Parts: sequence; C-alpha cells; structure tokens
Amino acid sequence: GGVARRSAGYQAWLVGLLSINFGIVFFDRQALNVLMPFVQPELQLSNTQIGLLASALSFTWALAAFGIGKLSDSIGNRKLLLILSTLGFSLCSFVSGVATSFLFMLSARLLMGAAEGGIMPISHAMVASEVSPERRGLAQGVAQNLGSNILGSFLAPVVLIAFATAFGWREAFYLAGIPGIISAILMWFLIKEPAPPPRPENAADNMSIPDALRIRNIWIVVVVGVLMVAHFVITWAFMPIFLAQEKGLDESTMSWIMGTLGVAAALYAFLISGLSDRIGRKPMMVALPFLSLIGPLGALSWNGSALVLSAIFFVGWAVNGIFPIFMATIPSETVDARHHATVLGLAMGSCEILGGVFGPPLAGALNDSFGPSTFLWMLMILALASGFFSLFLRETAPAVLARRGQA
Repeated sequence: GGVARRSAGYQAWLVGLLSINFGIVFFDRQALNVLMPFVQPELQLSNTQIGLLASALSFTWALAAFGIGKLSDSIGNRKLLLILSTLGFSLCSFVSGVATSFLFMLSARLLMGAAEGGIMPISHAMVASEVSPERRGLAQGVAQNLGSNILGSFLAPVVLIAFATAFGWREAFYLAGIPGIISAILMWFLIKEPAPPPRPENAADNMSIPDALRIRNIWIVVVVGVLMVAHFVITWAFMPIFLAQEKGLDESTMSWIMGTLGVAAALYAFLISGLSDRIGRKPMMVALPFLSLIGPLGALSWNGSALVLSAIFFVGWAVNGIFPIFMATIPSETVDARHHATVLGLAMGSCEILGGVFGPPLAGALNDSFGPSTFLWMLMILALASGFFSLFLRETAPAVLARRGQA
C-alpha cells in the first residue's frame, strides 16, 4: 500500500545479494551430501547414520527458523542477525572438515543448522518489506531458489567432488567455508536495515502459531511443505550414493547428473515463480508434484545413457520451483505484513522439522531393511500427497484475484 520503498535498483541489488548469500548457505548444506561417497567409507557410516546427519541439520535449522524469524520481528534488527548467522555457518563448514567420527560430524551439522535456519525467514521478510507487491512472487523465487540452486545444487556437486578427488574431502569442506565470510562482509557494507513493520498496538494484534494454523492456506502450506521438504532432503541424501553404488556411475558422471538438478531448479526459480504471478499460485502447486514422479521412476527404470537420465531429472525437478511459493509467497499474501516473519518461520520451520528431520532417517532405515532403491518409492508417495493437498488451497496471486474481481 502506502509504504515508501527504496529505488527499483536497490530492490534488485538486495534480492541479488540475498540470493547469493542463501546460495552459499546451500553450498555448505549440500557439501556433506555430495561428499558422502568419500566420507562414508572413512567414517564407516550406515544408511541410517547418513539419514541422521541430514536430519540433524534440518532439526536445528527448523528451531532457528522459528526462533530467529520471531526474534527479527521483535527486535527489528534484521541485518545484524543475517550477518551473524552467515559468519556462524561458515565456521561450521571448517569444523565439518576436521570431523573424525559420526558423533563429531553430527555435532558440526547441528551447529550449522542452527546458524543457517534463520537466514531464509529474515531474507524473505526483507524482500516482502522492500520489494513492490506485483514483483513479490518473482523476487521471493529468485531470493530463495536462484543462488541456492546455482551454488548449492549445481556448483557444490561439481566443484566439491572435483576438489575432493584432487585434494581430499576435508579440504573440500575448508573450501566451502570461505564464501560465507566474503558474503557477510558484502552485506555489512551494501544492505540497508529495512524500515520496521508497524508495531502491534495491543496483544490482540500479535499472531500466535495456533492462530496462524487456523487459517486454511497456512495449514495447507505447512502440510505440503513437510511432504516436499522430506522429498527434497531425501533426494539429496540418497540419490548421489544410489547413482554411484547401484547405477554404477563414476563420481564425476554422478556429480554432473546431480548438478542437473541445480541448473533445473535455478531456471525454474524464474519460470515457476514468474508464471505463478500471472496464472496463479494454486495451478503450480497442484501440477508440479505430479510431474515430479518421473524423476524417481527414471532412476528406477532407466539404464541407458546418463544424458537421458539427466534430462528426466531436469523435467521432474521443476517441482523445486514451488518451494518459494509455499514457503514464502502464499503465507506472506495470506496474512498482514506485521506477521510475515512469524508465518514464514512457521512455514519454513515446520517443514524442516517434520519433513527434513524425520524423512531422511526413515528413508535410510527403509533402505537398510528393504534395499537401496526403497527411498525412490517414498519420494513418489510424498509427491502424490503434495499434489492432492494443494487442491484445497485458496488462490492468493494479486493479478489473478484482480481478474476475478476479488482484489
């Protein structure tokens, strides 16, 4: 409405920096997954332990998303919290490189999750307060998906596996820790503290988590978020090892196939978020989980060229484009601006804690019991359930509501 916003140039600059910073978060988060074929033999990890390492980071990430999102709404200093969190997770990457046992690595991942979890709710709250509403879907898509996929899902497998092959996996973790320190320095000098949202006049203006969950769109995005984050984290925890050990691909080919997911998701960050601004959030939320079934089906049944498998993954991974829609865009269009970081923390925190924490150890235990391809069936069930629940969403895209005369 009548909010004075900074120039379009600053808005673009802010979204770009936040996107790169979240990319570095994901580079560090993905490092252990892509280096697992090197780490597993040395630390002698079972599938269940691999799942636990993925879920440990999700657990503290979720707690931080709840806590730091709420804290940044309360104290109003989003910039300082963002910079401290960024320095914290960079240090944890160095610590992962010196791990000598499962428990040591587990501790490093718990600390890293605590540092990383607050970054996305704060970033999205900054975007929501600084960027014009008609570009919000695209801006939130770029902030969450562009950097994270180019750096975390494309460059991380390709660069870290090449580096680990040449110098060792520990050195690859040290390398992963450097960009966050550079990013923190850039944000200190280049980002301005956003104007605080209007203070609630009385306690009734505060929104509690049970209040938020009584809103239909909010509980649906939480349920879909739980299912889709489990889908994402399980894919990244087990697909590299499945491709290397079951499909017999060499580490380099595997790294490029996993990198395809990153390139795909970076493109879809623009396409899906931008399309949802025009044709609506709900059609995207319903269609893409069903399309994603072709990924696990391809991994199960395709035994031909690695290039075709990459293409199958590329199409199926369009589902990644809906993550900013259910984590940020729908929640921030459903409630008042004062409650943004609270509902964003809820949307991101609950899907990490339920999907990211319980998904991987369950998939790992199922793999240990029923064979290494079991996680692929779990991915398909999660996708089907997500598409089904999305059918019950109410549309929130301003352009679509305006066309329907509901704006």
